[in-house]
Amino acid sequence: MNVKEIEQLLQNVKEGKTGVNEALESLKGLPYTDLGFAKIDHHREIRTGYPEIVYCAGKTIEQIKGIFKVMIVKEKNVIGTRATPEMFEAVKSIIPEAVYYEVARIISVKKIEVTPPESLIGILAAGTSDMPVAEEAAVTAELLGNNVTRIYDVGVAGLHRLLDKLPEIRKCKVLVVVAGMEGALASVVGGLVDKPVIAVPASVGYGANFGGLSALLTMLTCCAAGVTVVNIDNGFGAGFTAGMINKL
Repeated sequence: MNVKEIEQLLQNVKEGKTGVNEALESLKGLPYTDLGFAKIDHHREIRTGYPEIVYCAGKTIEQIKGIFKVMIVKEKNVIGTRATPEMFEAVKSIIPEAVYYEVARIISVKKIEVTPPESLIGILAAGTSDMPVAEEAAVTAELLGNNVTRIYDVGVAGLHRLLDKLPEIRKCKVLVVVAGMEGALASVVGGLVDKPVIAVPASVGYGANFGGLSALLTMLTCCAAGVTVVNIDNGFGAGFTAGMINKL
């Protein structure tokens, strides 16, 4: 669909020849900006309710600057995950209002505030070493317009720490549970609450942890019902999914 066709479609809506919903369906596949090294999808929010989010790892500084420069014009809010401090400084040089969440490794540029639902997302981390993944989940959920409660260092090696937080945990609508080592926390939490649990295996642990594989397998074979699992260290995916559930 070219510019003239879009203009004609809008004119048809204005004249009542085409319904608004029909026009919206026609526009859902458009448009995108082709930068050569990346094609920026500007209508993802129309289709999915959330804008395209930039995965920064593996991209050059100049590529990230080019992507953010386009997105800040076209999008309401811009989020970049797995970003280094150097990437942030480059973005900030062209977008002064950019913010960096160091532990989560996320760059954010907010143009509008999103009103969150009253319900809460709980982010649980088994240990302090799991915090980078937990923070990626928490910041992602917050930037997508959710209220988040952080409950960290409540691993099963000291179960009383978790039990002390149960009243707070049970107030949440959905829970993200991050754990490395053997990943047992997700199964324990799943057996204590009546909320959906999104388990995130973390690549934290000694040799036989195999970079998070042991936690992943534990979570996948969890005996507690209502526990689903994302990939190793995928805090972003967990925070995104928790946000979708929280807004249902």
